[in-house]
Amino acid sequence: MDLAEFHYDLPEERIAQQPLADRAASRMLVVYKSEGRWEDRQFREFPSFLHSGDCLVLNDSKVLPARLYGHREGFTGHVEVLLVRPIGDDPLTWLTLARPGRKLRSRDRIRFSERLEAEILGRGEYGERTLRFHARGDFEECVQEVGHMPLPPYIHRGDTPADASRYQTVYAREAGSVAAPTAGLHFTDEILEACRSRGAAIERVTLHVGLGTFQPLHTGIVEQVKLHSERYAVTPGAATRIAAATRVIAAGTTSVRTLETVAATGELRGDTDIFLYPGCPFRRVNAMLTNFHLPQSSLLLLVCAFGGKELMLDAYRHAVREEYRFYSYGDCMLIV
Repeated sequence: MDLAEFHYDLPEERIAQQPLADRAASRMLVVYKSEGRWEDRQFREFPSFLHSGDCLVLNDSKVLPARLYGHREGFTGHVEVLLVRPIGDDPLTWLTLARPGRKLRSRDRIRFSERLEAEILGRGEYGERTLRFHARGDFEECVQEVGHMPLPPYIHRGDTPADASRYQTVYAREAGSVAAPTAGLHFTDEILEACRSRGAAIERVTLHVGLGTFQPLHTGIVEQVKLHSERYAVTPGAATRIAAATRVIAAGTTSVRTLETVAATGELRGDTDIFLYPGCPFRRVNAMLTNFHLPQSSLLLLVCAFGGKELMLDAYRHAVREEYRFYSYGDCMLIV
């Protein structure tokens, strides 16, 4: 398949630059895939789509303040580093994305603050750098002190103090992501309680969103796409309860990828580079809540795989016409 087949036109003004004042005030496009139709609803109505025997699965990964600003020793120019994931068991050695990539060489040292510095150990493709950090005190405290929330590049502003909470789900608890599992941003404690009141169980999985969310696909042939791996974990108890559910509703593509990895491999923790595109089977997920995704992205292909390519692209075009808000701080879609 040609990746260009998964394109849609999106005016710049449809990309949400700020979150709504109320998390649960988003619009929700409900797509009935077996019927080939959709309807415009509100996210506050989401609990009404749940029933006894259902299991709503949330990704509880927490976003790190993963964007660090500093300068190379001996130079005055600024350096931007995005933490991606620790390498191996060493909590101080990280895979990162760094800018300006061409100027950053192995053995260069980067100073972020009086307490935090790093040395470049190696170079990779597309701006990847391996950094070994040196912290005066606790490393995580130093990152929290100087780090910024890693808002996506299509949000054309710097992060603000409000983003520290709004670019985070209300149920986040396992730190490790460099981007929010954005379908979860709509939930409030009240909405979650309404889901339970409908008789649905709520279970948590963890997938730490990594490098792939920031990088475009580097091939035009869908079947040749290779994604970066991301760490995931599911507790044995959660896995048992999810398997016993009559219907599994995944909140977000990260929850989908976690559930489908476990269903395919039987492994409850590890690294996954699962890539779901049209023609791939879904073994565990029956319904999906998701935000709207970039054209020609792996996440749009996943949605097309689940709901059907033509139906999903038509639904996206409808959302553009009806002026839905797109991407991380935008509205959502429920596919049932």
